[in-house]
Amino acid sequence: MKKEYPFAMKTPFMVTREPNTANLTPASWFLFRDNKLLTRTIHADASPIYTTTPKQLGIQPTFSRYIGSNRNTAYFVAELPLSTIAPQGMEFRSIRSMFGSVDDDLFTIIGRAIQILHWNSEHKFCGKCGMVMEDKNNEFAKQCPSCGLISYPRISPAVIMSVIRDKHILLARSPHFPKDMYSTLAGFVEPGETLEEAVKREIFEESSIEVDTIEYVASQPWPFPHSLMIGFATTYTGGKIRIDNKEIEDAGWFTLHNLPKLPSKISIARLLIDNFIENSSK
Repeated sequence: MKKEYPFAMKTPFMVTREPNTANLTPASWFLFRDNKLLTRTIHADASPIYTTTPKQLGIQPTFSRYIGSNRNTAYFVAELPLSTIAPQGMEFRSIRSMFGSVDDDLFTIIGRAIQILHWNSEHKFCGKCGMVMEDKNNEFAKQCPSCGLISYPRISPAVIMSVIRDKHILLARSPHFPKDMYSTLAGFVEPGETLEEAVKREIFEESSIEVDTIEYVASQPWPFPHSLMIGFATTYTGGKIRIDNKEIEDAGWFTLHNLPKLPSKISIARLLIDNFIENSSK
């Protein structure tokens, strides 16, 4: 099986409590309102506004925070009030709609930014005693001043996998997918599970198919809202397709020559399918 690691950033993204501004270029900002990023309206493909501070736009954010640096640039994220109206020549745009219109590394940083916003909004109060949480000075975390509980940004591990049977790949369709699109199976890891156990369980629960030879392929951060997708390739060992009718509305075996509409190339699901295509072409 071909191994690729296309989702790692070309240069490391460094996180410290505060940036060393002496070594960095002017700060870059991501400004969000209700999970949508403020972008320039130039043409169909808007480029993100990530060099403008809220102050320069005359907007007071409800939350702002430094999130790290990359290529000598410090990045910040800010949450704008829901009443904020996009300035002339700008619009608020979902990050899903920006697939392919921004650099891959930049898209990864935008994903990090929105995950930090989600973490801040969901952890304002201590889950143990209810007190207001405070930012920690020495690490990227919040701490309760009363009971000491520490909260880190949430990351939810999920497995995503191709199932190969000779020259066939198992693809399925979820009700929320775009029209006619099929993809690989996926699901969240449960407490106490290994990744391999999660792979077998999810495949069996959703399709009644049994697999073996579980091989790691690649991982991808997926900010919808805070997942880490861990990709595997597996080999069919038995069973007939019987879908769960909950998360899956259709599934089937596809060959290189009858593939349905596929996910975007930015996704790890597409990487798994493209690996199958390449291997089937040999």
